Amino acid sequence: MSTTANQLPIADRAEVNRTVGRLFRHHRGQLAAVAVLHTVAAVAGLVGPFLLGRVIDEVTGGTTLDRVDRLALVVLGAVVAQAVVTRYAQRLSMVFGERVFAELREEFMRTATRLPLSTVEKAGTGDLVARTTNDVNKLQHAVRFGVPRVLVCVVTIGLTTVASFLADPLVALGLLLGVPLIVVATRWYLKRATPGYLRESAAYATLNGTITEAVEGARTTDALHLGARVRRRIDADLREAFAAERYTLGLRLRLIPSLDSAVSIAPIAVVLWGAWLVSQDVTTVGTVATIAMYAHQMGGPVFDLVFWLDELQVAAVALARVVGVGLVGPDRVAGTAVPASEEVRAHQVRYAYREGHDVLHGIDLDLAPGERLAVVGPSGAGKSTLGRMLAGIHPPTGGSVMVGGVPLVELPLEDLRRHVALVTQEHHVFVGSLAENLRLADTVADDDRLWEALGAVDARDWAAALPDGLATEVGSGGHALSPAQAQQVALARLVLLDPHTLVLDEATSLLDPRAARHLERSLNAVLTGRTVVAIAHRLHTAHDADRVAVVDGGRISEIGPHDELVAAGGEYARLWRSWQHE
Repeated sequence: MSTTANQLPIADRAEVNRTVGRLFRHHRGQLAAVAVLHTVAAVAGLVGPFLLGRVIDEVTGGTTLDRVDRLALVVLGAVVAQAVVTRYAQRLSMVFGERVFAELREEFMRTATRLPLSTVEKAGTGDLVARTTNDVNKLQHAVRFGVPRVLVCVVTIGLTTVASFLADPLVALGLLLGVPLIVVATRWYLKRATPGYLRESAAYATLNGTITEAVEGARTTDALHLGARVRRRIDADLREAFAAERYTLGLRLRLIPSLDSAVSIAPIAVVLWGAWLVSQDVTTVGTVATIAMYAHQMGGPVFDLVFWLDELQVAAVALARVVGVGLVGPDRVAGTAVPASEEVRAHQVRYAYREGHDVLHGIDLDLAPGERLAVVGPSGAGKSTLGRMLAGIHPPTGGSVMVGGVPLVELPLEDLRRHVALVTQEHHVFVGSLAENLRLADTVADDDRLWEALGAVDARDWAAALPDGLATEVGSGGHALSPAQAQQVALARLVLLDPHTLVLDEATSLLDPRAARHLERSLNAVLTGRTVVAIAHRLHTAHDADRVAVVDGGRISEIGPHDELVAAGGEYARLWRSWQHE
């Protein structure tokens, strides 16, 4: 396994080979059937040149028309048999490729959805998105078409070579004239291809991340007049992607003509060498014709093999990146301790996204069950990071966050989410029905519970107005939900999840202030009795909370009830007065 800074691991050759071997073993019956059918088709394809050589020799030596007609009928039968067997062999090959790719894709998705969020954030979304899209697409093409085709080519070339040497070993030596060039060109190419394609994939991953961040942060970029800087970064990433693509193209431009020349030499060499042997009465014209046709017949499979050799190098790099996702280690080890209460406590919590650069500095915080705590402060103060610590998303780099005396990071993930859950201002609507989107939080919830959850977040009216209600397809290609509606769906999932402690990180930020205020009041009934940590930029949330914590510079500078903090005249009082005058 290898890895680069801020990127997910890349599997080494041994790990990739183990994955391929496991997939093929799992589908060995179908793979064997594909191999057998293609072998039969290849053997049928060898009959024609062999019999045509016989016809030449028999005509040269004197034969009857009936004899020639019978041989011609056998050739015709072989061609028909080859066509029929090839048709079924190709169909089975496609089915085999689809099944292998489906298993690989599903395994990848299971692995990707279990990745520690801390690892994904450090690597950046660009790398994971590139593996999920570009690399999976490359694998899709190779598995569906490349693997069966390479199998066909290898079987055909192997059997044709064997048939040539059985026909006449001496004449068949002419086939080997281009082999040294093939070996040299292939070794040269393979030595450079893997590093080249790894560089290419990494360049596109970086470019994807840069463009995604540029689009998502377009408003901030415009507000801070950073457009020129962002364009320079995109241009630099484009130059690297272009250079990487140009390098791999150069490899192909050297490999393909070399192999093309080697393949073209074989039929010529067989004819010239065979003609001399015929002149020496060592062989017959028919035998030379047979092997020459075999040499010509191998041209197509060899060209295909050259093409797929390059494509499979691309796929091998893609597979190494896809398999590498499964090599990410856990960021926590689950224990067996059971929380004794619902009390959440943070003790001397520190966190650093980069080693040696803490963004939280020894935070202590006790949350009483049922308490409402509002967390406020300037942008970049560490509010969201603190929320992630309290929700157990990231293990702290120092100190601990515990629920009922048990560190959050020692709880199994399923148990953790029953205790503490986080809803952020980010949201996602998955492809599927509205009901399926909601049941991500509770797979056994009936329709009545779904409607109750939607009602709790003020989404019942618009959901009922959808063309098919809960069965309406949403997400990409389905009914488009507005950002506010998508955020309400995320909050409804939280209601269904039913944890005793909730961390809301600006969870109503996409709603207009009046709608957000109404939604938060509606949520009050649902949140009664639960501990709520609300990270907010709208200070009416702080006004309604039991306590307010002001985070500044990664520390809690003030904490207490709203009225007391306003009366104290500190940082919170200044924030409150400024917000009231907006």
